[in-house]
Amino acid sequence: MKFIKTTEQDSKYNHLEMMSISSIIRNINSEDKTVPLAVEKSLPQIVKLTEQIVEKLKIGGRLFYIGAGTSGRLGVLDASECPPTFGVPHELVVGLIAGGDYAIRKAVEFAEDSKNQGWLDLQEHSISDKDVVIGIAASGTTPYVIAALEKCNEHNIITGSISCNQNSPLTLTAKFPIDVVVGPEFITGSSRMKAGTAQKLVLNMISTATMIQLGKVEGNKMVDMQLSNNKLIDRGEKMIVKELNIDQKEARKLLQKFGSVRNVIQNYKK
Repeated sequence: MKFIKTTEQDSKYNHLEMMSISSIIRNINSEDKTVPLAVEKSLPQIVKLTEQIVEKLKIGGRLFYIGAGTSGRLGVLDASECPPTFGVPHELVVGLIAGGDYAIRKAVEFAEDSKNQGWLDLQEHSISDKDVVIGIAASGTTPYVIAALEKCNEHNIITGSISCNQNSPLTLTAKFPIDVVVGPEFITGSSRMKAGTAQKLVLNMISTATMIQLGKVEGNKMVDMQLSNNKLIDRGEKMIVKELNIDQKEARKLLQKFGSVRNVIQNYKK
């Protein structure tokens, strides 16, 4: 099948500058509604990649996201949310972005065009065949990401990808590709919009399903979450109240003593 970069095709809308605010918002919302349907078509691909991740993490491997621009930032975001949400080490899920941490806030010119830096960035983390690397690129053509995955393939490291163009170079490079074809953006080429939303949804699925499979959720509760602010402490107390049928004052004392919801429940039942 021929590679068509749908993320760069002309918007279905024109003369945006002449639209009212109401029209702009409604039209963006109309386009956004198509994203979950596009993700749904990719569910079998998402399942296959997630199965590989769970298998590797269960034997001590790690998950790496690597991307540039919006795609890189989304990977960093998902990785950074795993420790507080699921109580895992920061080294378990790692987000890498072209241009380094500085690029999270400000664009680094031409960083995504390097064919060497992606692999160098992975090597700084002593990447091995126990790990999984997911390349994220809406276009599916980012040299920084593709070249990194090529080197991973050479070293027998499992590779996945999240792209919004079918049959892209990235898709053809990854062993377990995910293609979510969302079509042209409301503003032509602005892939931070529908493409970014699609990537975020897929990343949510991958990391959440993985953590559940690793035993980081009981019932439907984040029993290993870090108690890093008052909101989370209050949430933890309420989980304990419901689970153990005790009052909140006692739940607070137990949480302070044992440090996590899981530890409270396990020790209280002994």
